[in-house]
Amino acid sequence: MKISTRGRYALIIMLDLATYNTGEPIRLKDIAKRQLISEKYLEQIIAMLNKAGYVKSIRGPQGGYLLKNSPEEYTVGMILRQTEGDLSPVSYEDEESYQRETIISKVWVQIEEAINDIVDNITLRNLIDWQEEEFYNYVI
Repeated sequence: MKISTRGRYALIIMLDLATYNTGEPIRLKDIAKRQLISEKYLEQIIAMLNKAGYVKSIRGPQGGYLLKNSPEEYTVGMILRQTEGDLSPVSYEDEESYQRETIISKVWVQIEEAINDIVDNITLRNLIDWQEEEFYNYVI
């Protein structure tokens, strides 16, 4: 399993919205500038997050985006599954392929369980906390 830029940028968008939340909508243009990511690409990703109900879109000149819920309510797994789909390391085209690899498939199942355990237990709040630790541990 390899996480695409779409999945990585979705996490970046959500983290940016959580980090810079003042109660006012955040413009996608500002996120693109801060994160050095194409605004056009971010528009595609934010549409997915909006459709999933993770963000709220505010229209108008003072518009932008806000998280619908608190950062504690979003896990990395939720966000990645929304943009990447299944996080399984292996996909089988048919039952016969799976049956040929019965013993080996146990390895893939354990890897998938480990991945899910990690991504489902890291929240946006954790990412914010880690980000703040990095900032405060920076020494010149």
